[in-house]
Amino acid sequence: MPEPDSNITTRMSWIIFLRPFRQWLFSGLCLLALSACGTVPNRPAEDGAPSNGNAQTGAANGEQDTSHDPLEGFNRAMYTFNDKFDRYLLKPVAKGYRAITPKPVSKSISNFFRNLHDPGIMLNNLLQGKPGQAASDLGRFLVNSTVGIAGLFDVATKMGLQKHNEDFGQTLAVWGVGDGPYLVLPFFGPSNMRDGPSLIVDWETYPPNHMEEHSTSDKLYVMEVIDKRAQLLDASDILEQAAGQDPYVFVREASRQSRRNQIYDGNPPQAAPPPGLFEDDTPAPPAPRPRNGATQSR
Repeated sequence: MPEPDSNITTRMSWIIFLRPFRQWLFSGLCLLALSACGTVPNRPAEDGAPSNGNAQTGAANGEQDTSHDPLEGFNRAMYTFNDKFDRYLLKPVAKGYRAITPKPVSKSISNFFRNLHDPGIMLNNLLQGKPGQAASDLGRFLVNSTVGIAGLFDVATKMGLQKHNEDFGQTLAVWGVGDGPYLVLPFFGPSNMRDGPSLIVDWETYPPNHMEEHSTSDKLYVMEVIDKRAQLLDASDILEQAAGQDPYVFVREASRQSRRNQIYDGNPPQAAPPPGLFEDDTPAPPAPRPRNGATQSR
């Protein structure tokens, strides 16, 4: 399926800021996950209560809180940090980039970075048991890297080789690993206790991460982040209009739905309807049958 880029907080390549601290970040995420699992037990339905008024409506009626956001205080702080970073630095830079970059050039730059992600996508398709999609990813990478001049031109799509979007977090989901509590990461945005640590694996499958010239790879990271943000300028404006009074909750639920859609390749299973929702009304009892020899007409 085509790579969905509809959310401003999609997973971006912020390795330039985190390269020296990758192992610390991974260890911190693991400790955070263990802490959350150990300190937030599954509460029975009668104990469910809304958290700061942001839980599901059913929790206010005594039902279980399904927001699954035990780290809401931390998450809101990270959301505010990311929002200010984007508002005062990244978004203005992205606007300037789009203003001075001709559309054909910006499209080629986007194609170049999309091509660099295809090897990692291929590996995750293999790990998920999708050899057909993995072969398509390999074909895309070879065609676009050669005929497409280092990926600047997306020749593979015109040849019928479809673009996919897979990462190690999705692979873990296919293997049966639950998403865990909701988690907002600095710079990366919405995530969870499964997808957060999986970013380490995604970093290692990204080709620029293995370049000997770190200065070159760092420039590529910065360029990709700016290019990605420029693509999402229109989407972010729509987000600001639709978010309502509490953008944090809106982004949380939208990111969960988007992630679920990615995991199921655009075809997530539908929840079963409530019992009795589509049942017909109780049929009226049948009329008594006439006795032998009697007629129904008077």
